Order: sequence, then structure tokens, then C-alpha cells
Amino acid sequence: MADIFDEVDEELKQDNAKQIWDRYGRYIAGAALLIVLATAANVGWKEYVQTRQEAYSEQFMAALSMSGDKKHAEAATALAQLSRDASGGYATLARFREAVERASAGETSAAADIYDAIADDGAVDTLYQGLAVLNAVLLRIDGGDPAQLASKLQPLASPESPWRHTAGELIAVLALRSGDVAKAREGYQKLADDLKAPQGARARATEMLRTFGK
Repeated sequence: MADIFDEVDEELKQDNAKQIWDRYGRYIAGAALLIVLATAANVGWKEYVQTRQEAYSEQFMAALSMSGDKKHAEAATALAQLSRDASGGYATLARFREAVERASAGETSAAADIYDAIADDGAVDTLYQGLAVLNAVLLRIDGGDPAQLASKLQPLASPESPWRHTAGELIAVLALRSGDVAKAREGYQKLADDLKAPQGARARATEMLRTFGK
């Protein structure tokens, strides 16, 4: 990891913000994605699974088996059906997993649209609506409009949001992608100084600040 940040440092010395994004943006965003997935694992998936109905469980496990066999399109179709058949938490879990399978099948746009639908669904708990927003942004982070994506993240970056640290990191990534090094530096500084932020996020922010010449 240190080697990558050293290379970023060299690019910054040459004032090549665009080159930094082209070469390292996916890596930086990928690190943030790991935080999203790790957090999601601790904020309720177990509750969904523990309260599942047996029939839905069998459908879900069958879809996971397809996924394990790299049959992502088939798994996505099965999960889409499950999300229609089930209700409540199980339907939400199926929708999230369908998006994962769509993305794995190369259907990135369809996956992002599923996350958008979850984020806009008032019947879904706000915690998972926020998670859906994060995932939709991550899928579009390489080609979407940075300003529009950042605006979607802004509500999640508020002090009371459980997703504030991940959202703040992604906003900094998007600032870097758009060439606004000053804004990116500000975002990383805020994250590095936040004692309540996950250790991994603070470490990445500190490394980025070092590359900025702090």
C-alpha cells in the first residue's frame, strides 16, 4: 500500500490530479467499498437471516449456489423473483444481493438502478437506504458526474449519519477525481482528525494527506 501512496505523491508533485484518479481511483474507492461491506455485515444482515422463512431461505441459498458457480445472471434472476415473493427484510436482502449479482454479471447500470430503487423506497429502513446510496455511488464513481455523485452523498455525511465516515471518504475521492485537490485534502483531514472514524479509514486519510505534502 505504501508504494501506491508514494506513486500518488509523485503525481501530485507534477500537479497531475487527473492522472492520479486514472491510475489509483479504483484502488482508493475499492478500499472504501471494503468499509461499506464490513459495516453492512455488522448492522443487521444477521437479523434478516435469523428471521427468514424457510421457503425464502431455500430460494436464497439456491441463488447463492448459482453465484458460487459463477452463474451470476441466473442468480440475479432468481433473487429478483425472491424479492417479489418475499416481504420486509428478506425482500430487501434479496434486492441487495441481486444488485451484487447484476454487477458481477457485468450489468453495472442495472445494479446501480436497483440500489437507486432501494434508496428511494420509503418502506426500507433508512440505514439500508443509506447503504444503497453508497453502493450506487461506488458503481458509478469511475464514470458518473463527480458533482452529482457527491450531492447524493452529502446527506450521509452529516454528523448524525451512521455512514458519515464512508460518505466523507467517497466525497474526498470524488473531489480528487474532479481535480479539486484542496477539497480532497479538506475531506481527508477531517476524516484523519475524527477519533470516531474507523481505523482503516483514518489510516487511508493520513496516507493521502502525506501524499498531498502535509
